[in-house]
Amino acid sequence: MTRGPTLPAHRIPHLPGRVAIPTVPEQTRTAPSAPLLEGFNTAPADDARRLLLDCLRSLRWARRVADHRPYPDLESLLAACDEAAYDLTPGDLAEALASETLPTLPYGTYSAAHTALSAAHAAYEARFGHAFVICLDEVTRDETPDRVLEGIRSRLTNDPEEERVVTAEELRNLAKGRLAARLRGARNPALGTNRAISGE
Repeated sequence: MTRGPTLPAHRIPHLPGRVAIPTVPEQTRTAPSAPLLEGFNTAPADDARRLLLDCLRSLRWARRVADHRPYPDLESLLAACDEAAYDLTPGDLAEALASETLPTLPYGTYSAAHTALSAAHAAYEARFGHAFVICLDEVTRDETPDRVLEGIRSRLTNDPEEERVVTAEELRNLAKGRLAARLRGARNPALGTNRAISGE
């Protein structure tokens, strides 16, 4: 098997579960908070970029989205995030992947599932040279281990260029989900607080 040429190696911790998943997806479907969007629109550029970097660790992407403020509504902001993410270079993707902070599997996941996922993660990283990322906004916590394992096994059949395209799409979806959660007032521990945009 070959290693993808443009993305850095990313080590697996002592347990599996290094999969980028918004951990409170139901909160991303609530009504947007107008004060939070207004706060994002009027925040100093450094604060806006810092919030965006919490959602996707690409400096070029964060600058581009922040520089086009103000946005009239959340849908316009998310569309701009998507458009900016389509222009990410392989280097930008490598930067984002290397900085992903990935939550653990749900408490109580059987040790057999941990073993299977650990082996699958190792095989994935050996083949592609970066962490496996997947957006599971509509998946319950109980379904997460099976979906992740299924996703890894399925994507291991991709060649490096095919997987680069899939990974970029997953990062785009993760970034939009994380930002939507922040601007709808979700206080997801994986995303931090709303301090940067609400002035708390």
